Amino acid sequence: MNTKTSKILTFVTGFIGLVGFYFFVRIVMEGDDAIKEDGALQASILSPFISFSIFLLIATALISIIFSLLNLTKHPEVLKRTLLGVGAMALLLVLAYVFATDEATTDAMGKVILDGEAGSVSKWVSTLINYSFILGSIGLAFFLFDFVKSLVKN
Repeated sequence: MNTKTSKILTFVTGFIGLVGFYFFVRIVMEGDDAIKEDGALQASILSPFISFSIFLLIATALISIIFSLLNLTKHPEVLKRTLLGVGAMALLLVLAYVFATDEATTDAMGKVILDGEAGSVSKWVSTLINYSFILGSIGLAFFLFDFVKSLVKN
């Protein structure tokens, strides 16, 4: 990274830090109790802070997605590995969907819970639970494999 870009990024980072510090000082000056009790004060102090935070989150997400896509287009071998990874994740999602149930969600007594009726929503909830279990199991298997490999290596 050249010095001009580095200086610009340092300035932007400093500006974001100053804006955050400004909101911090405003919140501390008013106090938690005053903010909790007064709705107008809460709206005047917390709403801009929340809006600023949401803007930073969206900007950060967009910048990271754009630069990731640019990097993928510049390096075809990385793009190929990424597409293979996304395909494997999609295959696991299809597998989780196939094994998911679309029955109604019940509590311990066997009664259908609120908004737990059988149908497509219940099927997708079950799918995502299965998907999380599959990904967690794969992650745990790789972790254990790496752990045993490092024990054997030493």
